[in-house]
Amino acid sequence: MESNFFGTEKIAKILMKMAPPVMLAQLIQALYNVVDSFFVGRYSESGLTALSIIYPIQLLMIALAVGTGVGINTEMAYNLGIGKKKRSDDTAGIGTPLALVMWVLFAGVCFFLMPAYARMNTSSEEVIAMVVSYGRIVCVLSIGLFLESVWTKVHQAEGNMRVPMIAQIVGAVVNIVLDPFLIFGLCGLPKMGIAGVATATVVGQIAAAVIVMKGGCRKIPKLVVFPHQIKRIYKLGIPNILMQSAYTFYIFGLNLLLATFSDQAVTVLGLYYKWQAFFFIPLGAMQTCIVPVVSYNFAAGKYERCKKTLKVAIGFGVALMMIGVVLFETIPGQMLHVFSHDPEVIRIGVVAFRFIGISFVPLVSSLTFPVFFQALGHAATSSILTIIRTVFLFIPLAYLFSRFGLNWFWLTFPVTDSITTLAGYLFYRKFNKSMPSVAVEA
Repeated sequence: MESNFFGTEKIAKILMKMAPPVMLAQLIQALYNVVDSFFVGRYSESGLTALSIIYPIQLLMIALAVGTGVGINTEMAYNLGIGKKKRSDDTAGIGTPLALVMWVLFAGVCFFLMPAYARMNTSSEEVIAMVVSYGRIVCVLSIGLFLESVWTKVHQAEGNMRVPMIAQIVGAVVNIVLDPFLIFGLCGLPKMGIAGVATATVVGQIAAAVIVMKGGCRKIPKLVVFPHQIKRIYKLGIPNILMQSAYTFYIFGLNLLLATFSDQAVTVLGLYYKWQAFFFIPLGAMQTCIVPVVSYNFAAGKYERCKKTLKVAIGFGVALMMIGVVLFETIPGQMLHVFSHDPEVIRIGVVAFRFIGISFVPLVSSLTFPVFFQALGHAATSSILTIIRTVFLFIPLAYLFSRFGLNWFWLTFPVTDSITTLAGYLFYRKFNKSMPSVAVEA
């Protein structure tokens, strides 16, 4: 795909061309998350609780990997927009060593801290053992995740959505196929239980990384360009890292609050995030696609196209997210029964899903505004919106509502995303008035 495609084609056509491959890949990714939980639920109810507890750590790992990739993606697209192809290639080349360094650091820290983390979240020795077993495998052997995340963003910065789509589909299929064999020990394989889920996950990640390696792994530039380019990569990527990391900490906080009620309440939150991943496919795809489009056009001085991209992305996101609203409001019990037959999980979950479903519409804009500002290079604005949502709203509101009982706890979601959407709109109005004199932050 030619890079000037971002600057000349109709915005709706660009997104409709770029988004379907991303959506399909994310659909398969969401499906394997659902399949993981389905098989774990058949193996052990305690296993579902363990997956819920380890979920924030997995989010943190993804935040570091994908956030770095987004920084590379944005910097590459910006340089392509101003005609600096060599600098764009240098940025791509730095990705591989950055991914390897992050993997080594993250794997080492998680290996040693995993037992303490497990004991912070539950007193059940069975659940603790499962958290440690699963967590150490998915963290220590996460090299595939880090490399695939960076190499995928290199492809996407140049408009290539097809190869990353194929990679993610293959990785997810490998995971899905291996799950029952490794969990239950089919066809003579050892019965690994929850460790089998983790093993299937990392094998799938490595398979995906192998596919995006060609074209994603670029020639490493001279060391002299590393300091400046790394600074640019993380200035542009930190909002995404912060946004994803904030999910880690607020979900960790929510888990701690829910644990004061019951392990079943913690399980419900984990099951919600399994389904959320499935229904947030349109939103995630649009966020992925608008970054290079907005960054390219902003660098080229085409400010109206930046605004149009935001409006089209939010419009598509809201229209498609309505599917999630309808299902969460009408059939929450059936959705929960896919994973669990615990009556208490179902009872808590039906109330939770109906409260949370209300939040899906405002959530579209509350998550898209930070991505838009990040693509512009406005790291501070993007970070502020993320901090407002996750630090100043989510946990304090969750604590406040929990004082009135477990049912009211779930009201945290729609209230938080409604307020964040309002804040994002106010920042957007300020930005809108400043164009075309606004410039990318240095």
